[in-house]
Amino acid sequence: MTGTPTSGQPMAPAQPAQPGTPAPASGGDDQSRWNQAVREIMGGPVVISILAVLLALIVGAILIAVTDPDVQRAAGYFFARPGDTFAAIWNSVSNAYVSMFQGAIYNFRRPSFAAGIRPLTETLTFATPLIVSGLGVALAFRVGLFNIGGQGQLLIAAAASAWVGFSFNLPPVVHLVLAVVAGIVGGAIWAGIVGLLKARTGAHEVIVTIMLNYIAFYLISYMLRTQGLLQAPGSNNPKAPAVHANAVFPPLFGAQYNLTWAFVVVIGATVFVWWLINRSSLGFRFRAVGENPNAARVAGIDVKNVYVYAMLIAGGLVGIAGASQALGVFPQGISSGVDAGIGFDAITVALLGRSRPWGVFIAGLLFGALKAGGYTIQAANDIPIDIVLILQSLIVLFVAAPPLVRAIFRLPTPGSTPRRPRPIVTKEVEAK
Repeated sequence: MTGTPTSGQPMAPAQPAQPGTPAPASGGDDQSRWNQAVREIMGGPVVISILAVLLALIVGAILIAVTDPDVQRAAGYFFARPGDTFAAIWNSVSNAYVSMFQGAIYNFRRPSFAAGIRPLTETLTFATPLIVSGLGVALAFRVGLFNIGGQGQLLIAAAASAWVGFSFNLPPVVHLVLAVVAGIVGGAIWAGIVGLLKARTGAHEVIVTIMLNYIAFYLISYMLRTQGLLQAPGSNNPKAPAVHANAVFPPLFGAQYNLTWAFVVVIGATVFVWWLINRSSLGFRFRAVGENPNAARVAGIDVKNVYVYAMLIAGGLVGIAGASQALGVFPQGISSGVDAGIGFDAITVALLGRSRPWGVFIAGLLFGALKAGGYTIQAANDIPIDIVLILQSLIVLFVAAPPLVRAIFRLPTPGSTPRRPRPIVTKEVEAK
């Protein structure tokens, strides 16, 4: 009879553990979690971006060495004295990157700290429009829109800020604020056209932004050649009048530096975009539409309005870049080249920053350093400025190809599990 044993029936003794059975390890789960965390970090976007920059610098060093006349001369008798070739390569590459550091961060050859730190302020000056325009491109990326109309938005914003700057004579703070607001509104309207066409007609934003870039360029060029619009009175040059002193961004650390308070505005814009995307309900809708517009539509989100709002805000951010150019870099009068390629560099900054606000901020600083240090490389070592452009292109190339970087450095793929080693089967076991 089976069932519960009675009091008169003895209980069966507990079965002893089988010999050779390993005891469960209490720290196994913790170790696996730690290994998984390390794999996620090593294969994550931050490490990939850092290694992409490192790879670009390595390839750039090779290009610098190959194009250097001293290296080429020493390579002619490499087999006779190979040490001369390696010494020439070291001198060429080290001098170039030291010059870049001195032109972008700190110049140790200057007599005082105030003079030595000037390169850093130049880096921040170059980075100011790159960061805020990169934020505008990155915000559109998060919504699933490819905003490559930064050039047109920046031109319209710069023209609007410059017009307010030279057309009125207002109190200092009021005049500057109104001129900056005019730039933000100009950029927002120009980008809002793209969002409106995307929402109402389904027009692709890439085609529309490219066409609006051309329209903005030729429109501003026409206005700069026409008296009564943007051309300076009594001048035949395609240039706007100088901005009133009350509308100029004041220097941040004194007149000896080119860095202005526009950089502080950019920091505030970065904090605003971070809050907007990660802490606001509108940012939640942006992220939802960017991840899956169909699912967002089913969830009750008005996707069309989200497109319009996103482009308006993105254009306003690029408008800050246009205002900083018109009121900080070219207060003596803008020309048709006021954009200086910033609109297209913003795309690379947004890609390098992974469309994250603080990632874009750091990427803008990096590209600002490359721009500031590139001129020093060219002046001190007679290296073409094209090398710096190649460095920027290589950084974007490696960032856009994470599998390539992972393959070169043998990094794990995030979310993957480590491959288990295959057991070694001996001949005796195979015989059994």
